[in-house]
Formats: sequence, C-alpha cells, structure tokens
Amino acid sequence: MALSKSHAVSIALLAFFVCAVVSSDPDPLQDFCIGDLNVVPGINGFPCRNTSTVTVDDFIYNGIVNSSNTTNINRSGAIFGTVLRFPGLNTLGLSIARLDFLPEGIIPPHTHPRASEMVYVEEGTVYAAIVTADNRLFARVMNRGEVMVIPRGLIHWQMNVGRTNAKIIATLNSQLPGIQFIARSMFGSRPEVPDEVLEKTFFLDERSINQVRSNFV
Repeated sequence: MALSKSHAVSIALLAFFVCAVVSSDPDPLQDFCIGDLNVVPGINGFPCRNTSTVTVDDFIYNGIVNSSNTTNINRSGAIFGTVLRFPGLNTLGLSIARLDFLPEGIIPPHTHPRASEMVYVEEGTVYAAIVTADNRLFARVMNRGEVMVIPRGLIHWQMNVGRTNAKIIATLNSQLPGIQFIARSMFGSRPEVPDEVLEKTFFLDERSINQVRSNFV
C-alpha cells in the first residue's frame, strides 16, 4: 500500500529523532590526541599535535601536587586540570581539580554547565550539598574517603566543618567543564546587573546590594 505524503514525512521525522536519541560521541580514530594549544579549538577540542613530538610527560599532570591559594574571603582555593593546562586530556572528556579549605572555608554555590562531577574527600570533614531544579536540597557531612556525585548543571557547594584543613579531589566528565558562581555572576558581572533586578530577586535594598558588590571588585 502506498504511503501518503504526510505519512512519509512523519516516518522520516521519526527516524531522524530515533537516530538523534541513540547517537553518541564517535569512537576515537587514534590512541590519543594531545591538544595543540597554539591553535584555536574547534567544537570537539584542539587539533592533535604531531605524534612524533609526544612524550610521556604529555600524559602526566603535576599541577595539583601543591595546595591552592586559600588566602581569600572564602578561605578556600581550587586548581583545575582542564585541557587548557593538561593537553593530554584533549578529546577524552575528562578533567580534574584539587580543592583546599581552611577551617570554615567554603567553595560557594556554583554550577558546571558542561559536566557532571565526582568529589572525593581526601582530608578533613566537609558539608557537601546539591540543589536540584525543583529546589530539593541533598546535603550531609562527608568524611575522609567518601565520594559524592553531582549531576551536570546543578547548583552545589562544599564547606569545611572540621577543625583542620580539608582537601577534595574532583573529577569531571568534560575536558572543559566551565564553572559559574551564583553570587559572583549576579553581583560581580560586568556590566553590572541592574539594581532593580537584584532588589526584586533577592529582596535587598540599594545599600545592601552595594555592600555585596564590594566583595567582587
């Protein structure tokens, strides 16, 4: 039986969407692709360096050996090992970070728009939390050796609630996950978010808004 034009179009659209749903990143066509950071990256990362120039050091990153700078208002610091610092991650969909906390230190609420994350408490005791899109809070104190998974794009934070320094190692499933701090985005953006928007969103007066902004100068 011949199909009508509308049926044929419907089947074609269905086939398109089925393919879109089951599609995934293609398998690598080479063993590795050390990124050439001297070239502008494309949608899938940096072009590969010539394999004849690759050495074992391209597969090793020592950027998280030492602690990060914690002399700031948050009493915490982070060192990221993304493709921009570790070209061996190019095309692998991975990155790593080291988070250091003084007592009462906090990595403030933030999101990673392009990655899910796993955080491993290597030292200390931290209060870790996730807020979902329907405003549910999932939070508890984590101790040394415990791991939390953080779904992509959700607001989350970690705070040192112990009496000693704390340290977290985080891995993310993107070579360039991105990071957006909620408070800094709203109160530290340039040009500034209009006062009226901040007043209506956070129920703050002009004086309070200016006071918060002063922390992000």
